[in-house]
Amino acid sequence: MVKSTFLNLPAEKQARITQALLHEFSRVPLATAQVAPIIKQAQIARGAFYKYFTDLTDAYQYLYQLALANIHQDLNFSKALTAKDYILLITNFLSGTKNSPYYDFIRLSVTQNDYFLRLHSPMKQLASQDWAVATLCHEAIFACLLEPEHQELYLARLEEALTTFLKGV
Repeated sequence: MVKSTFLNLPAEKQARITQALLHEFSRVPLATAQVAPIIKQAQIARGAFYKYFTDLTDAYQYLYQLALANIHQDLNFSKALTAKDYILLITNFLSGTKNSPYYDFIRLSVTQNDYFLRLHSPMKQLASQDWAVATLCHEAIFACLLEPEHQELYLARLEEALTTFLKGV
């Protein structure tokens, strides 16, 4: 997790470092990302980077959580959701992602860093029904990001599957 030394930095410096992380992780997969371009753009010393983050994976995880919090800010799970509710949430997420400074980062995360996303997923703690719905929804999101020209098809297929699945529960 991001270290408290980073969280205690002035907002301007945090923003500069975050922007450098976004640039690097939107450009190359996590496996080939390097600290050098980040520290150069952020105008910090290499040692400072390691005072703020344990390693590149830690920095990536910080940025990923920040992006999701920014894009997912309107999620509300206070009631049982219908298939149409899920489709609306996904449509809003995709729209929010597309219109976000995190679009290239999220798209690269889906196409190149899927192993990281699955490894650090909170889905392990979900009840089986919630896990199944989340898996279907995430696969649809991934497909829509990979092939945006087929978004309607993927969402229609998801709505049909969720309608059938949620009726049986």
